[in-house]
Amino acid sequence: MMSPRRMTKPVRVGDVQIGGDAPIAVQSMCSTITENVDATVRQLEQLKDAGCDLVRIAVPDRAAADALPEIVRRKPLPIVADIHFDYRWALAAVRAGFDALRLNPGNIRDAGKVQLIAREAKERGMPIRIGVNAGSLPPIRALADGELPPSLPDRMVEAALWEIGVLNDAGFDDIVISLKAFDVPTMVEANRRLARLVDYPLHLGVTEAGTPRAGSVRSAIGIGILLSEGIGDTIRVSLAADPVEEVPVCWDILNSLNLRKRGATLVACPTCGRIEIELIPLAAKVEEHFTKRGVPITVAVMGCVVNGPGEAKMADLGIAGGKGRGVIFRQGEIVKTVDEPDFMSALIEEGEKIIAEIEAGTYTPVGHGEENVIPLMEVPAR
Repeated sequence: MMSPRRMTKPVRVGDVQIGGDAPIAVQSMCSTITENVDATVRQLEQLKDAGCDLVRIAVPDRAAADALPEIVRRKPLPIVADIHFDYRWALAAVRAGFDALRLNPGNIRDAGKVQLIAREAKERGMPIRIGVNAGSLPPIRALADGELPPSLPDRMVEAALWEIGVLNDAGFDDIVISLKAFDVPTMVEANRRLARLVDYPLHLGVTEAGTPRAGSVRSAIGIGILLSEGIGDTIRVSLAADPVEEVPVCWDILNSLNLRKRGATLVACPTCGRIEIELIPLAAKVEEHFTKRGVPITVAVMGCVVNGPGEAKMADLGIAGGKGRGVIFRQGEIVKTVDEPDFMSALIEEGEKIIAEIEAGTYTPVGHGEENVIPLMEVPAR
């Protein structure tokens, strides 16, 4: 069973709520050169179409800062300015009208500058994400004689708590926090420790996770462990790839834990000697078609008589095939039997009927375990 979800302080980033009773938000980050406004806005639109809720944009220099007002004017979804080293670019993002800031406590260590940013952000109702990264932590504090150096998770928590204190001293409390590392156990432990200390929303991610295959697995494990423990309010899967590729992985993680649904959830046989139809290409076509439709629907594509009928009955839509023929199930009921050349067209026909009912609000999905969606859990106030 999943643990109850932490009830955290709600924070609004544009029209997206993070924390509180809001759904887990999906994030990504633009890979464009920020001053190329057309390319940046085009990628923002692609990320929105893929299912992103908000997007971070790098602001590393004056050229990027100068482009911010035009990006704000054309933005299709909430945007977060990613700031490192120079507080001036944070002020530029605030004044341009960004929806939130990300500050790294490892490389902006002047409390006065951080509080200057906080005061301007507060005037405009702009939240700040404290973005702690294991690769850019502050220097280790002075140790007493005989004192052992803190562990990496403890150093990450210390960095977050330092900046929380700085912001709180400036009267600022509209905060989201992320504690990221490449090492999954480090990232998981750091977030567990901080979750016991504060009630701010947490953004989850395994940083520099790698190429799509390995990075997706590493991210799913780290993010999935914490979400299953009720920790986390927003997520990003960080891949060495087009950022648009990150978004479906985020949704797959949320779908797998029954936390949030978007597009198709495909149930399909693994390859084995019992399969009696051309299952793999059929499954790929079914997933592509129903994912593009963008409506939450569970589709089972099964190729033998052992598990096929049972799994097909538990899905919204399913097919159990064998020896060139297949039985189409809808909500557990057989609706027709078709020959193999007609498998795809029959699934689309029945699927479109279900989608029409979903869009009309008259359909009750069958699903796989949605009754186990985790509730929210209260955590102690600060």
